[in-house]
Amino acid sequence: MPPRSNEDRRAVLRELYVKYGGSVRERCRYLLKDESRAEDAMHDVFARVLVHGDSFRAEASPLTWLMKIATHHCLNQLRSEGAAWRKWFARDEAARSEGHGGAEAMETRDLVRKLLARVDAETQAAAIHYHVDGMTLEEVAAVLGRSVPTVRKRLEHFAELGGEELSVR
Repeated sequence: MPPRSNEDRRAVLRELYVKYGGSVRERCRYLLKDESRAEDAMHDVFARVLVHGDSFRAEASPLTWLMKIATHHCLNQLRSEGAAWRKWFARDEAARSEGHGGAEAMETRDLVRKLLARVDAETQAAAIHYHVDGMTLEEVAAVLGRSVPTVRKRLEHFAELGGEELSVR
């Protein structure tokens, strides 16, 4: 995404926002558990894209790149809040619905949420991309800039915490 002029840059940003803004907002909402905060986070993500858009190397799709930025931004935001998110997850657990993906997918997502607090930031990102987004090991490795064996090792450690439901395929 290395446009030459500010107008080109804005046009590319506008196109990315129109095409992927909803997906970025949903990722932020999933992680932050608050519509208003998700909206703010989405705008923060696109502000970063405006400033750092030249860093996009086209090694992955624009959506994958945006999701990586959104995931890291939201995880950093949660960490900086001193683990207040645990209350939100407990509240959501009590009010769990059978949302998108059916009961089994919802149970896996809930288990993933509970276990995220027990691992480092990179393992958190790998687990979200793999278990929530449904990415392959190769896609997760590309997003994180790690090798497939490294990602597999992190996911296997994460799976040990969660048991059979989170086995790495």
